[in-house]
Amino acid sequence: MTEKFILTMSCPNQRGIVSKISTAIFRANGDILEADQYDDTTTASFFMRVVFDLAPASEAALQSDLGKLANDLGMQWDLRRDSVRQRVLLLVSKFDHCLVDLLYRWRIGELKMDIAGIVSNHPREVFGPADFGSIPFHYLPVTKETKADQERQIRELVEAEQVDLVVLARYMQILSDEMAAYLSGRCINIHHSFLPGFKGAKPYHQAHSRGVKLIGATAHYVTADLDEGPIVEQDVERVSHSDSPDDLVRKGRDIERRVLARALSFHLEGRALLNGSTTVVFRD
Repeated sequence: MTEKFILTMSCPNQRGIVSKISTAIFRANGDILEADQYDDTTTASFFMRVVFDLAPASEAALQSDLGKLANDLGMQWDLRRDSVRQRVLLLVSKFDHCLVDLLYRWRIGELKMDIAGIVSNHPREVFGPADFGSIPFHYLPVTKETKADQERQIRELVEAEQVDLVVLARYMQILSDEMAAYLSGRCINIHHSFLPGFKGAKPYHQAHSRGVKLIGATAHYVTADLDEGPIVEQDVERVSHSDSPDDLVRKGRDIERRVLARALSFHLEGRALLNGSTTVVFRD
């Protein structure tokens, strides 16, 4: 019996990386199903995502071989079984359209994750008939004076529930620098606007350095710089002079939902890899 595994890795570029990775999988009797790679010539960095079948009994040997390769190549890597679901904590304020959409996609099996809980700075009754089922709901109100304590409670939840990823599903609170650093690489936010807005000289060069995908609603990894984290996914919606403000709000909700869902899916499937201030996203 075999299981599907996903390997993601990055390292300084050099000759022979693909051969060494595939040889390690071959030695473990793995069968490669998918392979994506990217050589970033601007940073001389190499990125790879490999999906393969492997007998679980061979996992330890492969882990050992990959550990040796990591030392030789200066490689950062992650190997996990596709069947092991990541644990996700959802944060939300009053606007619940992204949250409800993620719950629906999770229930129908589109998003393969375990929801560790829902955190809001508003009480449960704000969400009316929204069906949270048996998902734990944590009401953690916050003010300027209590922000540090509220974030401490969120960190305790992350630790206690062994959370792999935090999703800000229209959570309308600015995370502190300390909280952003704590969640570095494992927190995705959806922004209801086109990001980023580039100022000064060489705007296209700035856009490239930030990994811009499209002009539209933006899902990005959270950093201490507000709404300036590495971009995972974007999309666009056309509007015209005949659209009222309510029309724009409605269209905005739709684009936010689909952008956040795609970004979350990319992360869960190991398709989104951090590359400094930008990202490498191996789309399916």
